[in-house]
Amino acid sequence: MNRKLINWLGLTGVIAFISYTLAVVISPSAFPGYNWMEQAVSDLSAESAPSRMLWNQIAALYNICSVVCATCVSVYISEKKISTKLFRIGMHLFTIMNWISNAGYTMFPLADSGKEIASFQEIMHMIVTAAVVLLSIVSLVCLIIAGLKKSGIRGIGIWAAIALLMMMVGAVGQKAVPPQYFGIMERFSVFAAVGFNAICGIYLFRGFADKTDRYQIS
Repeated sequence: MNRKLINWLGLTGVIAFISYTLAVVISPSAFPGYNWMEQAVSDLSAESAPSRMLWNQIAALYNICSVVCATCVSVYISEKKISTKLFRIGMHLFTIMNWISNAGYTMFPLADSGKEIASFQEIMHMIVTAAVVLLSIVSLVCLIIAGLKKSGIRGIGIWAAIALLMMMVGAVGQKAVPPQYFGIMERFSVFAAVGFNAICGIYLFRGFADKTDRYQIS
């Protein structure tokens, strides 16, 4: 395959995933008493969190690359008319979700980690979260349905189904498990979107080569 710049930019999705993972793993070292099994990932980047500076440093590439990757995927599939209209709508909604996530969480970080949601900024943070979750679910459902169609990219549909399952497990688990395990279940949800973005980036890097019945991305 003769890859163009936009195909190479698909690798920004992988970079975003690595950056986010490192931030989640390393940032707690700057937050005394942080319990990853119990606390949310967003506590690490809260305004009052001692780990905020370290988080921002490590996750800097995630913030940029996640949006770049999703946007390039949307541009590519639109120009090439990849798969069905439903597939393209699903990817566009996923891209919008990434933009809202990046801008919204930057504008409205949690003011105080692990505390009650009360201030305007914290309420806006939760509104952003609701928008991100809703757009994630709708976009993944569109991609799952599109992947089932004859002209769909079945591999993307399967990965979308895995991501949606992870989100559902995370959402249900946060309510079902004891509070001391909240953080574990929450990570299912947050890594679902980040991981799926990386998968889409790999597909872009490969030029969305498997349009019908190949499930693997390798």
